Amino acid sequence: MRQILSEPKALSASSSNPSTLPTGSRNAILPPVFATPVMIMVMENAALNAIRAYLDPGESAVGMTVNVRHLAATPVGRLVTGEAEVTKVDGRQIEFTVRATEGDKEIGAGLHSRVVIDVAKFTRRLGMSNE
Repeated sequence: MRQILSEPKALSASSSNPSTLPTGSRNAILPPVFATPVMIMVMENAALNAIRAYLDPGESAVGMTVNVRHLAATPVGRLVTGEAEVTKVDGRQIEFTVRATEGDKEIGAGLHSRVVIDVAKFTRRLGMSNE
């Protein structure tokens, strides 16, 4: 991983459509709104986008911690944008502030951390490699 010299920021977006709702096989008694796990995924994607330019070939970064609050519901058909900003780098561990918005309204906020990995070593260790 190349040294991160500033506090990179990035975005990720998802539309609230039926696949992002807590209905169907998830739990039919929940209302048709943007699901919390999908909001977290949008935030995590924004975090990965913030550091993508600093990763060497063959590297990625996997999530370690998520501590967020889902602050407001988002109805079907709305665009949700995730934002992430690097706040700390400690070796291979990177910390972020994250938030999700629907237009001007903040619908989620919190902290997230990722660790940089060598993908080949990671998959070998998990027995997922054909090598």
